Amino acid sequence: MDTRKLGGLEVSAIGLGCMGLSHGFGPAVDQKDGIDLIRAAVDSGVTFFDTAQIYGPFTNEELVGKALAPALDRVVIATKFGFGFDGNRTTGLNSRPEHIKATVEDSLRRLGVDRIDLLYQHRVDPDVPIEDVAGTVQDLIAAGKVAHFGLSEAGVAVIRRAHAVQPVTALQSEYSLWWREPEAKILPTLRELGIGLVPFSPLGKGFLTGAITSDTEFSGTDVRRNLPRFSEQARNANQALVDLLSAIAARKGVTNAQIALAWLLAQHPSIVPIPGTTKIHRLRENVGAADIDLTPEDRADITAAADQVDVQGERYPEQMQRWINR
Repeated sequence: MDTRKLGGLEVSAIGLGCMGLSHGFGPAVDQKDGIDLIRAAVDSGVTFFDTAQIYGPFTNEELVGKALAPALDRVVIATKFGFGFDGNRTTGLNSRPEHIKATVEDSLRRLGVDRIDLLYQHRVDPDVPIEDVAGTVQDLIAAGKVAHFGLSEAGVAVIRRAHAVQPVTALQSEYSLWWREPEAKILPTLRELGIGLVPFSPLGKGFLTGAITSDTEFSGTDVRRNLPRFSEQARNANQALVDLLSAIAARKGVTNAQIALAWLLAQHPSIVPIPGTTKIHRLRENVGAADIDLTPEDRADITAAADQVDVQGERYPEQMQRWINR
């Protein structure tokens, strides 16, 4: 697979978001199945793998570490700090410097590595100045425990303040054909500063693939049950975007997912989406998007079609929206 640069970090053009193997979209997969999928990604040319302390909590880092142990010289692992824990229970945001340092030690142990390739602040903590956070990560980089610093769901002002203390390699943020807010202010800022963008949920948490309809029922542990954008009413309204994607994909002889990912890749060479999946055939489908060349006319047609659809529903419920810095 072709590679791309996130700041100074070289990774595969498409990464793998590993969260859904342990957390968020229903029961965790069997550990062997998770290891098999991650190793199939390595065999398919993926070198960029994304996890976090909170996924599980903790079990996803352990899974990723075990799966990638034979390939550490060929892969880049990103993980995240920023939440407090009472045992395995999340207690909210916590980016106090001493907490960052303690939990990074735990991440190193779970991942089975001496250095974290890319360490993100998972969510901006309003109680801790971002300069203190960036300075703490700078200390960890100086100590050889972290290679690159990233932010997640941070706004322009926070990005600039953090970058002034410790250069930011990448911002992770939701970005897709049904969530294009970053185009207004985030993307221009990242390009100005030379920071890469890592879109999570590039397939709209599965919705853009066409596999989810208004009749789909989500399990009790699937976060989509509580997301306004996945209410039955919103799904009915948002089906128009899926229908447009389906028509374009049919003309190109590819799948909805491949069109959605190819469109993201075509936006800028510093964008590296991290679609997640629990199925090896979907993994290979997603990886295949890196081989699709969209002409400027194709990209304009897809964008124009998406512009016609007024996507309904907030991304998150109110209590989760408060964790997003803009």
